[in-house]
Amino acid sequence: MTKPRRRNHPRLPWATLAVPAVAGVPLGILWWVLAPGGLNLITRDPGLASGTNPAVWLPRDLTLAGLLVLAGCILAVVVSDRKRRDPRAEFLMALAGALGGAVLALQAGLLAARFWGPAVDASINASIAFSLRAWPVLLLWPAATAVSVFALELFALLGRKPDAGGHQSPDAAAWPVK
Repeated sequence: MTKPRRRNHPRLPWATLAVPAVAGVPLGILWWVLAPGGLNLITRDPGLASGTNPAVWLPRDLTLAGLLVLAGCILAVVVSDRKRRDPRAEFLMALAGALGGAVLALQAGLLAARFWGPAVDASINASIAFSLRAWPVLLLWPAATAVSVFALELFALLGRKPDAGGHQSPDAAAWPVK
């Protein structure tokens, strides 16, 4: 009797999807703590503490944008730092996790504002309440991850010494020594 062959499919790196997605929750709370209109720990200006001041709306969105770009750069370093069994799958899972993390960061920031922030009458304009006006900001985490992985892989490729045939040697030093 012959044994049935098991196909050797590589496992999907679910941790690369789950960790960035779950990291969106503390990132969203940090957004509310730092941003104008939230706890406002960056400026501590009482004039920027309330969403009724329209000058608060852009810095509030830019605070989330900065946090998402920073998270994207950190995720890129983690994804491109080690030898992987299936690098394409891990990269795609990281991008999906980054997008999920950005959405969870938005929701966690809005929930933190609702729980710990003052009650706000947003009947005049919805942006008076702690919110995000520029929805494309949510794409910055996956975009920063993709661009940073590209840059890191390009620098690693350019840093390899060519062998005698003109091909890049995979085990060459990262930066050539002169």
